[in-house]
Formats: sequence, C-alpha cells, structure tokens
Amino acid sequence: MPPRPRPSLAVALAAALVAALLVLLPGSTTAQAAPVLLSQGRPATASSTEGAGTPASAAVDGDNGTRWSSQFADPQWIQVDLGATAQLSQVVLRWETAHARAYRIELSTDGSNWTTAHSTTAGTGGVQTLDITGTARHVRVYGTERATAWGYSLWEFQVYGTTGTGPTLPGGGDLGPNVIVFDPSTPGIQARLDQVFQQQESAQFGSGRYQFLFKPGTYNGLNAQIGFYTSISGLGLSPDDTTINGDVTVDAGWFNGNATQNFWRSAENLALNPVNGTDRWAVSQAAPFRRMHVKGGLNLAPNGYGWASGGYIADSKIDGQVGNYSQQQWYTRDSSIGGWSNGVWNQVFSGTQGAPAQGFPNPPYTTLDTTPVSREKPFLYLDGSEYKVFVPAKRVNARGTSWGNGTAPQGSSIPLSQFYVVKPGASAATINQAVTQGLHLLFTPGVYHVDRTIQVNRPGTVVLGLGLATIVPDNGVTAMKVGDVDGVRLAGFLIDAGPVNSPSLLEIGPAGTTTDHAADPTTVQDVFIRVGGAGPGRATVGMVVNNHDTIVDHTWIWRADHGDGVGWETNRSDYGFRVSGDDVLATGLFVEHFNKYDVQWNGERGRTIFFQNEKAYDAPNQAAIQNGSIKGYAAYQVADSVDVHEGWGLGSYCYYNVDPTIRQEHGFQAPVRPGVRFHDLLVVSLGGNGQYEHVINGTGAPTSGTSTVPSTIVSFP
Repeated sequence: MPPRPRPSLAVALAAALVAALLVLLPGSTTAQAAPVLLSQGRPATASSTEGAGTPASAAVDGDNGTRWSSQFADPQWIQVDLGATAQLSQVVLRWETAHARAYRIELSTDGSNWTTAHSTTAGTGGVQTLDITGTARHVRVYGTERATAWGYSLWEFQVYGTTGTGPTLPGGGDLGPNVIVFDPSTPGIQARLDQVFQQQESAQFGSGRYQFLFKPGTYNGLNAQIGFYTSISGLGLSPDDTTINGDVTVDAGWFNGNATQNFWRSAENLALNPVNGTDRWAVSQAAPFRRMHVKGGLNLAPNGYGWASGGYIADSKIDGQVGNYSQQQWYTRDSSIGGWSNGVWNQVFSGTQGAPAQGFPNPPYTTLDTTPVSREKPFLYLDGSEYKVFVPAKRVNARGTSWGNGTAPQGSSIPLSQFYVVKPGASAATINQAVTQGLHLLFTPGVYHVDRTIQVNRPGTVVLGLGLATIVPDNGVTAMKVGDVDGVRLAGFLIDAGPVNSPSLLEIGPAGTTTDHAADPTTVQDVFIRVGGAGPGRATVGMVVNNHDTIVDHTWIWRADHGDGVGWETNRSDYGFRVSGDDVLATGLFVEHFNKYDVQWNGERGRTIFFQNEKAYDAPNQAAIQNGSIKGYAAYQVADSVDVHEGWGLGSYCYYNVDPTIRQEHGFQAPVRPGVRFHDLLVVSLGGNGQYEHVINGTGAPTSGTSTVPSTIVSFP
C-alpha cells in the first residue's frame, strides 16, 4: 500500500489564507454567517477510522494538524453532536488530500432521521465553506464517492450557527446560603456546627444539603459532628494550612450504635489535632475521607464497636494508628498511615505508606505497593481572597500523598470566575448553556430537578459538587452525559433516580467510541448513584462507562434496600455499573442490590482495586433471580469476549431476607483465560440468609450455615 501523502506547509498556509480571505472579502457569504463555532470539542463519531491515530474526535478538536480518516471504502460518514438544537448557517470542511468527490451534508434533531442540507458530486477538496440553513443538533458529512484511492480525511469539520440560548451567563458569584464559611475569628462556630448536625444527624433521605468551609488558620476546641449530606473542608492549598485543634466526628448514636447506614457525608483538606489523640470516623458507604492530616489516630468504629460496613480514605496522612475494629471492609489509597489494626473480611491498600503486609485471607489484607493511575479530586480553595478550584495532575504508580514534604502540589488552578455557580432552581437548559459557553460547573448544596440531560461535551470541563448536591432526572432522561472528550472531572455529587425509568443515570462517553484518552482521562470521584430510598426511582442502568481510560475513583451505586419507594419492582434497576470502554480503572467500587448484574465489564484491560457488593435483599424467590440455567446473577461479571482483566480485593455478600432459601451460583463470573486474573476474592452469607455455591464460576467452597464465615479464593484462575 503506498504511503499517504501529506500537504506541504505552503499548501496548508495557502488553505488558511483562502479561508481568511473568504471571511474578509466584501460581499462574501461567509461574512454573513453567524460567528459562533458550535462543533469544536463536541462528541464526534464516524462509520470507521483508518487507525487509532485518526479518530473522529480529531476533526472537531480545533487543531489543523490532527485529522479523522476513514477506511478505504465507500460510503463513509462522520457526524458531530452539537449538544443542543441550533439554527445552522455554515459548515466548513478542511479536507486532506484524500477528500470526497461526492458527499452530502445531512442534519438531524435526534441522530436517527436525516435531511439533506447540501449535496455535491463535484467536490474539489481543500477548504470548502458551505452556507446551509436548518435546525439540528446532529450534523453529518456523508461521503458516497472518494476522489482518491484512500479513504475520506478531514483536518477539521466545523459547524457554525446560533443556539438562541439568550444572554451570556456570568461566571463566579456567591456560593449560596448552604455554604457556610468560617475564619478563625468567626463567633459561634461550634453552635452553628451543632445546629446543622441536629438537623442532619438522622435525616437519611431529607432534602437538606450543607457545606462547611474553613479558611486557612487555626481553630481551637471544636467538635464538628458530621451528619447526612454534610461536607466539611479546609480552604487551603494544603491540609496543613487549616488546623482544627479538635475533632471531625461521625458516630452512630442516632441508629443505636450501628454505623451501617452512615452514608453521604465527607471530610476533606483539613489537619486535625484530636482532643483525646484519636478522631472517630465511623462510616459506611459514600463517606470519603480525602486529603486529611490526622495528627494522631483514627477510629473507624462507632462508640461501643457496633457494626460498620466499609469506607474510603485517599491522599491522607494519619500519623497514628488506624483502628479498623468492626469495619467489614475498607479501601485506603495513596496515603500514609502510622499503622493499621485488625480487619474483618476485606481491607485493601494501594500506594499506602505504612500499610500492613499482604495477608489475605488471614489477616484479610490485600496490599498493592502503588496505584497504577490516580488523579486526586478537584477542590475549592482560597488564593488570597479569591476562590479557585485546584485540579490535581495525573500520577502514575503513585505512593503516598500528593501533598506535603515541602513540595508544591502538581496541577492547575481555575478561578471561580470561570465556573457557573449552579444554585437550586437552575434548569438543565441553563446548565447546558453554561457548558456550551465555556464555563465549568460548581453545584452548590441543594436538590436539582432536570427535565433534560446535562451534556458535558467540552474537554477539560470540571463539574464539582458541594454538600452532596443532588441531581434528579424528572422525566426518564439520563441525568448527565459526558462526551467523547479528554479530561472531564466529575466530583462530589449524587444522582438520584426519578419515578420515570431512565435508561441510565450517568453516561461517560457515547457507545462505540474508539478514542484514546490515556494522556488525559476523565475522572469520576465521589459521584454516587441512588435508585429509590428517597422516594420511587427507576433506572435500567446506574452508571455506564464507554470512554476509554476513564478512572472511577470511589463511587457507591446503590439500589435502595430501605427507605421510601423500595420493592423488587418498585425501584427496579437491573444493572448497576456497566463498562464498555477499554483500559478503565476503578479504585474503590461499591455497587449494591441491583435486580440482575451489579457490575458488567465488557471492555478490555479493565482493572478494579477493591469491590464491595451486596446482592439484592428483596428477591421474592429463586425464580425471580434465575439467569437461564445459572442460579442468580453474578455481582461482578466479566464478558466472555474479554481477553484481559484484573481485580484485587473483591467481595460479594448475600442477605436474602425475603426468601432465605435462595441459592446464588457464584459472586463472580469471568472467562477462564490467562489474561483474566483475580486476587483475593470472597463471598459471604450474612446469617445464612441465602447461600453461595461457589466464589467465581464453579470454583470455591460454598458458604453454609449461619456463622457468616467467608468463602475465599486467593488467586484465580
């Protein structure tokens, strides 16, 4: 096959000059076109690609040195999703030598039904500026005849028009009444902390949302008790910039000493000097402890050492010992600890200095020296008197914290003026306009009902929630979708299913994408999914990950087993977490109670470090969960087509309290081949309410009786 020709610099400059003259010439139709470029950075797909280096996204990235190219056949197409319906006025095609002789420009409002806005059988290549009219969200170049022996190749595919979204939205502004900011001179800090705690201590499914922010400085004699939907954070660039001589406490007095329902709260970016030498953080799922410096010990059990069901520490330094005590499972990433005591079933560490040695199943420690890829969560801080969001850099084979040791944190800062500060009552249309306009999103504490999908289609967009801001899709839409773009950061919010079934609640990338995002992956951090509990909710799938290289760092995807709107069919949701992208990494994956598979992994080279699962409590009988000839759906299924996959420290539990006679074939299902490997697996029957017959596939001893003793496998296959 002959080598592909490339345009010379002179040709490229001539093309650029022609384009400029087309804009400047008096009477030029280009001068009449709307000056808004709608397509740049938007999700693009194509019928084919010549290779991994020429994806569809390269034609809408604004770079005349990158391109999309197709396979060497007719017909071929490339299309772009503008994110919202727009009035279109112009399409500019910057062809490589391999151009189309015959092609159409087609428009669609739904991506399925197309109309022709322009057609030619005499395409000349080069830069073609085409005036069009029409209203569309999707625009497609459909080539029917190539002008060369090669495929179709576009340096840039640009669509111009107007969205009619109204005046420009402002960036920045105040953070609203539920963001409570303290400095060391603020009077009545303890009283304000106590007031919010009294309201939020047992408000498991309430609508209150609060964020405490402490300006840099030293605070004495505080005990910040943290209830539901409450986050506490320091506003320094380092945790040591903000010191509390006191405690940040989670206990379980509201639930009679049982911490298994201490969900949806967080602590971040503070240094603590605990009053009695040890801070108490007795939580279960969706309660991250990030970027904290505890100058003493940390107790993960409630007062009285009642039950607790697992949590997450990242980028933190605990000078003393971490007391695990009654915690059933826990994951600690990229941290430094003075020691770790005991463990119940599953304690996992990656990149943690001071972590106990590998010992699973006795003691139940899974220890990785480093974390393969990590990037810490974005956070709000004060630079002088100006609010900014710090966006940490990606780390490879990380170990220990990203801060401290006298070195400046690696990453970049974005001023608040570049964020649309979202407040309760904001519509999805306004939120989408903000992203289209080029703003990042900062959701202030509150509950947000959306009647259409929030589209995050611009590379590098940060979507950061404060105080567990909660998004509810009202009419069966997907709450949020991320485009096939680099570097999106989603962090710190909850998506709560609405009463009308959504096909999914969060989608990272379009189906079928082939774009490599390894250099700048999307990260999903402390983003939680809930179906039912706060009221009736339904969704077919909780979270879908299609984009390659995505990092999902701490999520709890939960079909409710208690609360309002709960029942086998009432809050029906068949699948929790579905991965179709390649090279996806999950660190701290909690997925529970879905009607069928909790996790389905279809992409290649996926990796999971720590997985916690309970099968759905409320299955009415064996028939309700029968999966063909298999008894029950696995908690974690790797597709038969997958050649390479790896997992460390994964556990699945059953508690079939409606019908304790139910038998679950296995907790894990995967193809048996050398590239698919698991380390440190366990299944456990809670009190004998249902039983597992195997751990993975047909391997592993069955659980039995009521003693709640795990069945384990150290290595598979």
